[in-house]
Amino acid sequence: MPFSALLPAAASVLALAAPPAQTPAASLMLSLQDGAGRVVTVSLDCHPAGGSHPGKTKACATLTTVDGDIERVPGEATVCPMIYSPTTATAKGHWRGKPVVYTHTFGNKCAAAAESGGVFEF
Repeated sequence: MPFSALLPAAASVLALAAPPAQTPAASLMLSLQDGAGRVVTVSLDCHPAGGSHPGKTKACATLTTVDGDIERVPGEATVCPMIYSPTTATAKGHWRGKPVVYTHTFGNKCAAAAESGGVFEF
């Protein structure tokens, strides 16, 4: 039997041996809305880290320290411009089986990123 005839069977065996995809223990939709009504939304999965959030590893690490309670996230020492440009941050989803619903308006986008420990840094 030629080797090429064995390839489909080998691929089938390997597909069966692959572990199933791990379901994340946390899944959030995060959004930032500026005063002009522009909205940016990203997804964030944790345990394992995934989604479209550009700093997913840092954001997951931050949220892990507070068991997903965004209200308890310690802010970072960052110098932000003193320009008032209200930015509303919203999070919806679940963290280890608990629902997450969060909304807070920050002074500007930089403050949203710093005061959320990078969770809203996108």
